[in-house]
Amino acid sequence: MARVKIAKPETVTDPAVAGIFEWVTQMEGTVPNHFYVELNFPAFFTAKLGATKVLWEEGELSMEEIQHIGILVSQANGCSYCTAAFCTILNHGLSKPEGQVGALLTEGASSVTEPRIKVLLDYALKVNADAKTVSDADVQSLRDVGLTDLGIVQITHLVSDFASYNRLNLALDTDYDYRSFWQQLAFPASG
Repeated sequence: MARVKIAKPETVTDPAVAGIFEWVTQMEGTVPNHFYVELNFPAFFTAKLGATKVLWEEGELSMEEIQHIGILVSQANGCSYCTAAFCTILNHGLSKPEGQVGALLTEGASSVTEPRIKVLLDYALKVNADAKTVSDADVQSLRDVGLTDLGIVQITHLVSDFASYNRLNLALDTDYDYRSFWQQLAFPASG
């Protein structure tokens, strides 16, 4: 059970919150508990989700690439909640086949056939594991697959953004409200 209330308002009057809820419903089919946990701090909710929206929509990475990163970073951080959230977006919102998303969970980056996504995942997982070990060669590999300084800053911020959501959901034990299928694939030992 979540360590803070799941604040589900009967009506949403704030246009910023309504817009966030509309977008997440399109991508995930419903508004998940994480967003209601975040509503315990409404001013930060709109600021944080607004920043996430900019990271997802204004940079050089595609939405598909971003979700791949979110899935593997969240899995590496042990957050079944966020792992399932990003699987849901990739599968439901972006219409990627369930088997392809499942392979990402069970085989990691080695299941990816697109060379650019593999490079992005390698970089993101290295930043997540130990950012100080990132080398000039790692950054050059991003340039080699088409990222400019904008994209390099974007992907680095994405890792941090995903990790912050992981920490929030892990620390506050957000009530899991995604398909158990994703959780079982991502964390088979805990099932």
